Amino acid sequence: MTIEEAQQMVDQWINTTGVRYFSELTNMALLTEEVGEVARLIARRYGDQSFKSNEADADLADELADVLFVLMCLANQTGIDLTDALKKNMEKKETRDVNRHRHNKKLSS
Repeated sequence: MTIEEAQQMVDQWINTTGVRYFSELTNMALLTEEVGEVARLIARRYGDQSFKSNEADADLADELADVLFVLMCLANQTGIDLTDALKKNMEKKETRDVNRHRHNKKLSS
């Protein structure tokens, strides 16, 4: 599936099953909540925190998909083509960071 197809799939779901989009502000709050869920899982799975007994089966892939879903909602609502945005962002990073990381002593082995 392409990013464009995913954005269309989210839009179709919103307009059929989801009834309508939440406001951009509500979706921003939901995105923040979903990113928090990802952070919580990563802190427990890969960091120093331990899982509570009722959350050991939490699915990181599902939480990341929730983040992507809400992100695509916001992109759709604001008229952003994420494929184009990502391409432009990668071009910016290529130009800006062409030597930056390679010469970072903290990243050397």
